[in-house]
Amino acid sequence: MPRNAGRELYTRIPPPGSLREVPGYLKSIIGGFFTRFFYISRLVWSSGKWIMFLLSFMALFKGVTPVIGSLLSRNVLNELQKIVKSGALPESEFWTSPICYFLIVLFVYRLLLRIVNEINNALNKIAGEKVIQQVKLHIMEKSKQLDIASYDNPDFYERMENANREAGTRPLGVVSETFGIVSRVIELVSYVVILATAPGLWWATLVIIGVSVPSAIINFVYRKKTFLYMRHRSKERRQMGYYSGQLVNKGVAKEVRLFGLADLFIGRFLDVFREYYRGVRKLIVSETAWHIVLGIISCITNLTFYFLIARLVFIGEIMIGDYTLFTGAIASVHGCIATLISTSAHIYEGTLFIDNLIMFLNEPQTVADPENTPKSLEHGTGHTLELRDVTFRYPGSDREVISHVSLTIHPGERVVLVGLNGAGKTTLIKLITRLYDPTEGEILLDGVNIKEYTLSDLYSMFGIIFQDFGRYSVSVEENIRFGDLQKAHSEGDIQYAASQSAASEYIESLPEKYGTPLTRVFEPNGTELSGGQWQKLAIARAFYADSDFLILDEPTAALDPLAEQEIYNQFTKLGENKSTIFVSHRLSSATTADRIIVLKEGKLIETGTHHELMELKGDYYTLFSTQANRYKDS
Repeated sequence: MPRNAGRELYTRIPPPGSLREVPGYLKSIIGGFFTRFFYISRLVWSSGKWIMFLLSFMALFKGVTPVIGSLLSRNVLNELQKIVKSGALPESEFWTSPICYFLIVLFVYRLLLRIVNEINNALNKIAGEKVIQQVKLHIMEKSKQLDIASYDNPDFYERMENANREAGTRPLGVVSETFGIVSRVIELVSYVVILATAPGLWWATLVIIGVSVPSAIINFVYRKKTFLYMRHRSKERRQMGYYSGQLVNKGVAKEVRLFGLADLFIGRFLDVFREYYRGVRKLIVSETAWHIVLGIISCITNLTFYFLIARLVFIGEIMIGDYTLFTGAIASVHGCIATLISTSAHIYEGTLFIDNLIMFLNEPQTVADPENTPKSLEHGTGHTLELRDVTFRYPGSDREVISHVSLTIHPGERVVLVGLNGAGKTTLIKLITRLYDPTEGEILLDGVNIKEYTLSDLYSMFGIIFQDFGRYSVSVEENIRFGDLQKAHSEGDIQYAASQSAASEYIESLPEKYGTPLTRVFEPNGTELSGGQWQKLAIARAFYADSDFLILDEPTAALDPLAEQEIYNQFTKLGENKSTIFVSHRLSSATTADRIIVLKEGKLIETGTHHELMELKGDYYTLFSTQANRYKDS
């Protein structure tokens, strides 16, 4: 699928009178529709080939059964009319008359129709679950390949939100409705043939089609307008979801209650809703007005044909059963055309929303494995990490979060990154671990650009704890094992990692110890840990990983001073044969580092040991002295 598939969805609806633009616009609609439709069909086919065969069978079945029912009903009424004309017959002859035969066949037909429809409904529900699973799997597979920088892009969030919201149910609906069109076409052709046998009314179908054309145009135009409105108002829909979600979010429930934020969020939700609702209401009212006018014209047309057919019965040219057949054919032809129009418009709208999935799945991946043969990496040999004139800007932004940073980290060196909030410390770590790629410059591992290693090999080099570390709703043991899933499972290694992070003390007091489920997202007996306990568990995860670099981004922020000192002692022991990078606001941890790197507004402004930087009396001296004085004053 080309990356720019579906870009025509951004084209505007041509204003009235711009007739020269219409052919190109229609070409865009038709071409885009078939591109999307074939994509959706492949998606449904991959979910289960039986789904397509089921839809094909039901399309044929539903196409012929309405006509069969109309013909059977016509025969029953005509037979009754014949009896009325010829006079009453003995009751004994009723059970052998053609009426009973037609009634039995009609009953069997309706019973069969009901059974098949029930089976179809059940299979459609099953197929729907299969397709949703397949789409979710596509989204999950794509998510594991996405650049982390994509999550910092509002446009990406819009595509991801739309893909998750719409793509699960739309594909099967689009394909099912397309097969429904096949059914309607079969039904329409059958009723047109029947209507052509009505004396003098062969032209009725042409009139009905002519009356329906404006309705088709209105449907397509407003489906496009609705889609574009929903697309352009994605921010407002996210805002409404955010404000309403805050009142049911367990994580912020305490602050919402204590700070009295509920009414504020409700008010902001209503403000955004009013603006969003105003546009939706305008679209609905405008479309409804058009359909009312066209509906009146359609009803007058149908009434005219009913009069003409009733006249044929009145003058004896057709029978009463024929009247029900022909008027039913008129209603069915009109209904089929109306359904074809609305279904086609709905399918078109559905394929437009599928663009959200296509665009999400085509999100470009820049942080990827090398196209050529990757370089090999060996663990435990001691590695040199070098940044050469590295600059980083978020996509779509001109601000340099990291600006022309050059530094080298030698094997076994203990480095501490220091700087105020927003200095770029965490971003620098994401660049070193290749969660981001530099906008300019390069990062080398043992003299080789890290882009020349596979991501899996490179990531296995780092044992890391971020500030916003994961709090997984699984057991304690799994939370630790997530540090290295490739490592052979060993309870001894898990318990050792927990003891090194001082987590084993509280783990042993838990109801099921290492098997205890954490959080109550899934298990009612799940245990909720404190912030400090979670942090110790995250540190255990880093200890469990057999990595060459240990990277700790504010690893002790939620710990008390005693626990913090204990963890730092363990870090020192763990990092004896590793290169260690610390990020910390507590500068006491920097005093024993081999080197301190001071960042300010994304730039490296100072580097050296604690003693050297204190002698320099620069930014580090100011930060350290300010923090030390605060402790003295307290």
